[in-house]
Amino acid sequence: MFWVLFLLTAWAGALLSCARLLSAATDDAPPATGGATAHHHDELTLYEVAYLAGGPRRVADLTLLSMERRRRLLLTRTGWATVLDPVGRDPLERAALDAFGPDGQSPVESVRTAVAAHEAVRALAGRLGEAGLALPEDARAGVASGVEAVRGASALILVMAAASLVVPSGGASPTFIMCWFALPLILTLGCLAIARVESHPYSAWASPAGQRLLTALDRERGRGRGEPLVAVAVHGVRALGDPDLRAALSCGNRGTLPRQREY
Repeated sequence: MFWVLFLLTAWAGALLSCARLLSAATDDAPPATGGATAHHHDELTLYEVAYLAGGPRRVADLTLLSMERRRRLLLTRTGWATVLDPVGRDPLERAALDAFGPDGQSPVESVRTAVAAHEAVRALAGRLGEAGLALPEDARAGVASGVEAVRGASALILVMAAASLVVPSGGASPTFIMCWFALPLILTLGCLAIARVESHPYSAWASPAGQRLLTALDRERGRGRGEPLVAVAVHGVRALGDPDLRAALSCGNRGTLPRQREY
């Protein structure tokens, strides 16, 4: 009957990890406030929409795309950006311009990283958090940690199930034993499925109130069709219809050195 000990271990891991995830998802969630429920999605700026939908890097992508559309930056599919107008109209644009070198050229990823880490983005996140629309950092970390714990428990269950097949079973058939181990596995996989549904696509950054605003905006704007800035704010770079811009904003850390014209 050694397999029973393995089963108890599997159940302990499943119950503790699921309880941890549930606690993180409920206790750390920001309380519903009058300010959060009073918001309408039309009151959000595109920068705020981008943060709620994709976090600081989405804000940086939106900043670069907005400057490109106003002919203030040139983005190339090689992953480099060139300054055309060195005057920033808002703190985020100034943060982007500060990331460029003296020659006015820089890899897109370097500019994106600088903007995402800028104080202006932190201030934006703080305002959304105070309004009850964005999750605080500790809440995001708690949910992520809870999900990892449940995944670990799922792996533990599989290991315990495999171990139970190689120890004396006391007459119990392998099928009978596996049926018992299936129960805690169903629990953990069910928790992971629920967490995925609840977190898709916004809850890594947006609170439930923020998610509702994003859903309303997405529904009203028809997933941002015809409005590239709205599409990128809500869905990210993959929503861009222009393949050159999509390639420019999707390049890696260094980009590709632009080819020099030969004379």
